[in-house]
Amino acid sequence: MEILNYLKEEEIIAYFSMEIALFKEIPTYSGGLGVLAGDTVRSAADLSLPFVAITLLHRKGYFRQELTPDGNQIEHPVVWDVERLLTPLPQKVRVTIEGREVVVGAWVYVWRSVTGGKVPVIFLDTDLPENAEGDRTITHYLYGGDRRYRLKQEIVLGIGGVRMLKALELSVRKYHINEGHAALLALELLRGEVSCQKEEKACLREVRNLCVFTTHTPVEAGHDRFSYDLVREVLGEPLSIDLLKKLGGKDELNMTLLALNLSGYVNGVAKRHSEVSRNMFPGYVIHSITNGVHTFTWTSPAFRELYDRYIPGWAHEPELLARVDVIPDELLWRAHQREKKSLIDLVYEKTGILMEEEVFTVGFARRMTAYKRPTFIFADRERLIRIVERQPFQVIFAGKAHPQDWEGKRLIQEIFKQAKELHPHLKIAFLEDYDLEIAKKMVSGVDLWLNTPQKPFEASGTSGMKAAHNGVLHFSVLDGWWIEGCLEGITGWSIGSLPDEKTDNEARREVEDFYGKLEYAILPVFYNHREHWIRLMKNAIGKLAPYFNSHRMMKRYLSEAYFHQPALFTMNNQHV
Repeated sequence: MEILNYLKEEEIIAYFSMEIALFKEIPTYSGGLGVLAGDTVRSAADLSLPFVAITLLHRKGYFRQELTPDGNQIEHPVVWDVERLLTPLPQKVRVTIEGREVVVGAWVYVWRSVTGGKVPVIFLDTDLPENAEGDRTITHYLYGGDRRYRLKQEIVLGIGGVRMLKALELSVRKYHINEGHAALLALELLRGEVSCQKEEKACLREVRNLCVFTTHTPVEAGHDRFSYDLVREVLGEPLSIDLLKKLGGKDELNMTLLALNLSGYVNGVAKRHSEVSRNMFPGYVIHSITNGVHTFTWTSPAFRELYDRYIPGWAHEPELLARVDVIPDELLWRAHQREKKSLIDLVYEKTGILMEEEVFTVGFARRMTAYKRPTFIFADRERLIRIVERQPFQVIFAGKAHPQDWEGKRLIQEIFKQAKELHPHLKIAFLEDYDLEIAKKMVSGVDLWLNTPQKPFEASGTSGMKAAHNGVLHFSVLDGWWIEGCLEGITGWSIGSLPDEKTDNEARREVEDFYGKLEYAILPVFYNHREHWIRLMKNAIGKLAPYFNSHRMMKRYLSEAYFHQPALFTMNNQHV
């Protein structure tokens, strides 16, 4: 292909991610990690970077969510038209899985920017006639199956991805490992260095010079681990088992540890997350590059029109949104109401629940899992009812629970139960099958974006950044990006104590803080001081969007990671 031939002329950045969200019709994403990867691709194209993304094809997608009237989640495979949307590549490579040769093919989608930049996204595929029936399904399901299935996928992504880039004759300057799923790419590079019979330290140094690792997970269970018995069965021994244990962990292969030990530059995705990661993995230098969102993608049609008229150039230079004060208040409010009506129409279409445009609307859309605490708003139902009877508001939820997250599924059921019991005091809607298009409607159509994670488990969070681009205010626990973005009462509001502040009963404080601010600081301003509310909306746009965007994020990666040369490396507090 022409774009791949063009890239042969210079060294590229190869970005490996288990999931990438480009648009709804290519359902190879589940949530925040994939959406971030999609925004990374968009900004790389806008900035005309020599950049290639590598992921898996996921012919069956993540899953399509169906919710029963009681909130029971039913998962269905997603069938999408691969042949219509992607272009096949002729190159094929082979990887060894369970002692068998598995053939890996590839498809490509070229993301094209209005600036002229292009980024190919390569989708690896094992559903080929050359493979045994079981091997054809390896790339079918995103985060499906058991540990063995996951390890097979990570072999295809990491090892198969490196080999595919070589087959495409692309010269790689840096391999960017986006979360530990792709860590085996570094093992493949190391195997190549070892085969040259270099000294071990020299081999390690060469691989680290090539690898950048971004960790996204402050939750211990979120780091992929595999027993060495399983590794021997599925992967074999690409290196001596002693060296593998030295790099990946003594008792089991920890993919995060493997990536840490084989990357010359490592970063977390917010300042606080980097601190948490350094505590989880002491002895490692873990930098901080706070996530951002793609400004044009996440700005709603009504606000795009406003920005085009009053802040020309905003889409390519998001920092210009600091000039939001030039937009007349009346036009800003009218644009917001237009997006709010669009969301309310969608809610009615999907749920039959008729919400009111004049009523304060709260949005909560996350992966449905315990540490996100989606039912936090119901902590004190009596007080909740008292507040809503004096100052009405309505709530819109969305989000999927992983098929094996039984607690997450129970939380969805609890939201449905609360919605029935609180009716008619409080209108609550839950939009099923949360995807990119629903997300765009929600982050621009609600009045307040709510986020209630259990500290310190929110690595970054980007939905609030998207809301800010549309003048939607953020109300969140101080974790992830909000520690950096929150100016209390100016860009939004915090819930609970500061990250390092010690309190006797943090959970109780959070509940009191939430209801108190909702009742006395948020709802009265919305209903009684509209001019001040619009001022807060402008604060969110002008003080948050210019910084929390993926153009700024990618420029940081360029200056600090992709052109970074690692200094003397420390592993487990020992120079190696």
